[in-house]
Amino acid sequence: MRTTGKVLVYLSIGIFIAIGLLLSYVKIALPDVAKSKNLKIEYTPARIQRGEYLANHVSLCVDCHSTRDWSKLSGPIFPDSKGVGGELFDETHGLPGKYYSPNITPYQLSNWTDGEIVRAVTTGVSKNGNALFPIMPYTHFREMDQEDIYSIISYIRTLPSQKSTVLASVSNFPMNFIINTIPVEADMKSMPSTNNKIAYGKYLVNAAACSECHSKKEKGENIKGLEFSGGNQFNMPGGIVITTANITPDTETGIGKWSKQDFLNRFIAYRDIALNPKIVSKTDFQTVMPWTMYSGMNDNDLEAIYLYLKTNKPVKNKVITFALE
Repeated sequence: MRTTGKVLVYLSIGIFIAIGLLLSYVKIALPDVAKSKNLKIEYTPARIQRGEYLANHVSLCVDCHSTRDWSKLSGPIFPDSKGVGGELFDETHGLPGKYYSPNITPYQLSNWTDGEIVRAVTTGVSKNGNALFPIMPYTHFREMDQEDIYSIISYIRTLPSQKSTVLASVSNFPMNFIINTIPVEADMKSMPSTNNKIAYGKYLVNAAACSECHSKKEKGENIKGLEFSGGNQFNMPGGIVITTANITPDTETGIGKWSKQDFLNRFIAYRDIALNPKIVSKTDFQTVMPWTMYSGMNDNDLEAIYLYLKTNKPVKNKVITFALE
């Protein structure tokens, strides 16, 4: 019996040592991605214009890295907060920690090289080598066209420099270890021809990371087979529960019966609201979908997104997008 007890003690010690070594490796050796490139982007007018479009209306860098005004429909950003960061994404959003969007104006990024920004946006590793939680969907941005990434950075460099103090993001256990395993090398792909509507629509859907909000998740991963079927919940102040919509082509619970014009009209309707934000009360309909920013996409891009979404598998999932507890 004593021998058995000693074996169990030694075995337990061995397990603890192995776990300790594994955690040390994850914490110290990871993330394992290449160093940032020695890169200087030429900030041409064409790149700045393209970057402004992408950052404000497709990939929505400006939306997350600004402060949203939830007293108005769809939470448009406060105009003077563009790029200053500070938005909190936490457990109420179903996330394993508290994540604050950083300041991306020149005040914060002036000492970042273009190569360091490219690496952060496309691999999820910051200037100091720390892993970033993919609330910024770098797992999608990593597959964008290099030229589009350069354009976004060119535009961001033009934002007015604004000082702000942003709290450090904190991951709960065990995400504080897991986070180091998430960053991967970029795999940038060429943007398809805009004439290939479906392929181009797929590119835009990835660049906009639509699946991140419109797919039900389990342990941080989209549930296989339920992509784009909605169901993610956001608990808002005042007992408001907002759930993302089903955007699969299911005819009963998704967009299967929507015509192309129906789809476009949902975005077009918010173009006027973007110019004249609608004030809402605590019990009025509200949405986390940044419609006022997405509404700035041009009709050709919206059509391409619609055509691509219609090629996806229909998933029956009835969603109540707005409810009061």
